[in-house]
Amino acid sequence: MLASVLAGLLLAGCTEGYAQPQAAGEQPAIAGGKTASPPRPTDVGLPSGDPRQSGGVIAAGGADAVYNYGPSVMLDRGQTRMWWCSQYGGAGPAGDDILYAQAPSTDGPFTGPDGGIPAAVFSGAPGQFDGMHTCDPSVLRVGSTYYLYYTGAAGDHALGNAIGLATSPDGIHWTRAAGGRPILGPSHDVQRANVYGAGQPSVVYLDGWFYLMFTDTSGRATGENGAGQFLLRSRDPAFGSGVQALDVGGFVPVASTSAPRARSVVDGFSADLMWVGALAAFVVAHETDGGTMLTFWTADFAEHPYRQVLVPGPWQEGPGLVRRADGHAPLSPADPCDRVPFDVVRATSLGGAAAPTDLRHFGLDLLGSRACENPGRVAATFDGVTAPSPERTMDLVRAGQRVRVDRRGVAAALAGELLEKAPPQVAALPVAARLRAGAEAVQAPGRGFALVLDDHRLWPISDPVVAAGNDSAPRPVTDAQWDGYRPGPALTG
Repeated sequence: MLASVLAGLLLAGCTEGYAQPQAAGEQPAIAGGKTASPPRPTDVGLPSGDPRQSGGVIAAGGADAVYNYGPSVMLDRGQTRMWWCSQYGGAGPAGDDILYAQAPSTDGPFTGPDGGIPAAVFSGAPGQFDGMHTCDPSVLRVGSTYYLYYTGAAGDHALGNAIGLATSPDGIHWTRAAGGRPILGPSHDVQRANVYGAGQPSVVYLDGWFYLMFTDTSGRATGENGAGQFLLRSRDPAFGSGVQALDVGGFVPVASTSAPRARSVVDGFSADLMWVGALAAFVVAHETDGGTMLTFWTADFAEHPYRQVLVPGPWQEGPGLVRRADGHAPLSPADPCDRVPFDVVRATSLGGAAAPTDLRHFGLDLLGSRACENPGRVAATFDGVTAPSPERTMDLVRAGQRVRVDRRGVAAALAGELLEKAPPQVAALPVAARLRAGAEAVQAPGRGFALVLDDHRLWPISDPVVAAGNDSAPRPVTDAQWDGYRPGPALTG
């Protein structure tokens, strides 16, 4: 099992110290290219409330599944969807499989797509880098495409783990990407006693960038036991081009995903990453002695804007943050302007093979986020959210503006989250344009797809399925013709 190399090596995982406070007058970047003003101090302590946990196990494989761990949890179009690592004897080659189940809420009950036991939806490919093990899923949906980042290995040999990518139209039926080859492997910067290699990916989609956090026990900035979490980002979901690595001075271009691992964002294994628009911050969830620690970073990973928070309770392996389809934090239905929910699913006991199992839900809210105190904060908090407009259409928030969308289904496909009612503060954001049914759509070979809204600007989209749902058949144009349009922000992330 992929987790066996890590057993017993988990760290307390707290970061050591904080960066210097932000210079006076400097404004941190937030989603959509906006800035929060005025800047707030770093290392802010936020009170917590509403602690919660499930009454028991919320998901498990069938009778022959000996363990359950490494969950990826997505709130997706009214469902809670979860993928995790297990092993079914009849699913494929011997080794780890990725299981899938869905539920009406995070507390379950989780069932397979047909209502029965959770299904094995992704298994090893004999003869390939992931011939025996496929584990540690991290799943995103961008537009109509689901992306599965996972740990793969051909066997239980040293430094055999690498990260692979698969895509799907529904999150159930998967096709390997990148020709079935790994998109990231061990960097081999140093030799450690822990020869796990590279794996345990966690991916967030923000402002057109895919942020990939992962373990690499051969990375230069790992601890002596191999613990550490590294970050890459690219606009290419397969990280085949335009890759940047987080270094001591920020993100820098690198030639490939095997560039030296110069900086770790947390000392630990088995971590998850999420963007929290209401706090204009990333959060890294990682296990410590008392439960799941939440460590916050500014958008550029320069400093800690908030103090660490512990989600207490038992654990053996995990955690999987409950996230939107794009890897962002969901809003609080009760009070999105002041309360931010943090929920995790993690394995809490050991199975018959001494592997983690018993997936349970734990969570709490952070209070005092002040997410609606000014237009910049509102823009960051509600970026990617759609809600009914006063005109019986839908309003989608992108880049600090509202886009009025005629069709609810199209708005939902473009959004990371759908609210049935928007707070009044959202109404202060300007309406920039309207997406009418049948609006013009264009496709350029070097640019992709876009919709032309009634402001005559070109608003890029991630794939043509959204255009089809709007009855907007893409018209082929040259790159030069594309560049002749006035550019608008991307409609999808």
